Amino acid sequence: MAYVISGDCVSCGSCAGACPVSAIHEGDEHYEIDAGSCIDCGTCADTCPVGAISQG
Repeated sequence: MAYVISGDCVSCGSCAGACPVSAIHEGDEHYEIDAGSCIDCGTCADTCPVGAISQG
């Protein structure tokens, strides 16, 4: 199951830089994860300073 980013995201970009498959991009309101590209490694969740990323 792919990870998702909640509305708690502060758009710092740390998750995008940490993603090994570049599945994270800046969305209209906050960063978003492309579920089709996500490999469920959890690296993004580990780097999020506000805990806005979880498994969907």
